[in-house]
Amino acid sequence: MTFTGFHDEGLVFYEGLEADNSKTYWTRSKAVYDSCVRAPVQALVDALAPEFGPAKLFRPYRDVRFSHDKTPYKTHQGAVAVPEGRGAGAWYVEISAEGLRVAGGAWRLESDQVERYRRAVADDVQGPRLRAEVDRLAAGGWDVSGDRLTRVPKGYDVDDGRADLLRHRSLHAGRLFEYADWLHGPDALERVRTAWRDLTALNAWLADNVGATTKEIRRR
Repeated sequence: MTFTGFHDEGLVFYEGLEADNSKTYWTRSKAVYDSCVRAPVQALVDALAPEFGPAKLFRPYRDVRFSHDKTPYKTHQGAVAVPEGRGAGAWYVEISAEGLRVAGGAWRLESDQVERYRRAVADDVQGPRLRAEVDRLAAGGWDVSGDRLTRVPKGYDVDDGRADLLRHRSLHAGRLFEYADWLHGPDALERVRTAWRDLTALNAWLADNVGATTKEIRRR
């Protein structure tokens, strides 16, 4: 399937799901989800695969086992592309009633990866490189965030200009393109492509300095 844009019916589907997150609504609207949401997202990431690698589409069902929110369905469709063999650093795209969200970076790091991340941030060469990239993304309208400690971890200089980065246990950047007419056409593909390219340096830094988990390395 060639990507031609996101159908208006798909966005309307999510507006309805936000109002009625029930099995009845889902069953009644499943055909719309398949044809107007999942199929276009699959076509989008397939078109991006030659440059960024294959992507995985997330399941539409929420994991409610440990959540107070028991609504069964996600109100967005996301997909993630993780370069094979590179460990940390991935690209993400999501469609919802809000619009189109794009992101990149690392959302979850294991303890060994966190330690490598901190050592790299404290390094006099790699640390300034990440500082410059994070500042560039923030100045360009990206929301740079992640799971963070309230204090700088022990053993690191709290007066360092990278103290805020040392507090991170994960690091990613994202932005939301709110609903606009271009979502319905092929321009949406180029928006995502351009955004993902803008995140390439961040992902490369994470891949080079954080890498895979120890368990993943042992399995190779």
